[in-house]
Amino acid sequence: MNWKIILISSLVNIVLTIILSLIFFLFFFLGPLTGGFFSSYLSKGYEDYDTMDEKDGAVVGAVSGLIGGIIIGLLFILGFGDISAITGVISTKIGVLTDHITLITGYLIFQFSVFISFVLGLVGGIVGVAVK
Repeated sequence: MNWKIILISSLVNIVLTIILSLIFFLFFFLGPLTGGFFSSYLSKGYEDYDTMDEKDGAVVGAVSGLIGGIIIGLLFILGFGDISAITGVISTKIGVLTDHITLITGYLIFQFSVFISFVLGLVGGIVGVAVK
């Protein structure tokens, strides 16, 4: 694998996802798709690039999405305060269990961001090989 391209694609994934989720949340999915697309489309470092098929693109895109998803999940939990906004809405209804709900909500948001970024990076990798 060409780790430079994968890391650059992960950074594209992170930046686009954060910017698009802050501007208009429904466009967050474009970040992982673009990152996975770039990771497979720009992967010219393979010796056998001509024989690169959809499975190879899916693997490269999935790795890019996984790296990006972990960093995005950590940034959402630690940096942007999205957790406090979401748990504020939930905890007003629950009351006593707010500490546990905050922890569970943070974990679920982290897992959701990693999973979505992984799957969309995989799809973007397949599309990148198909376009190439």
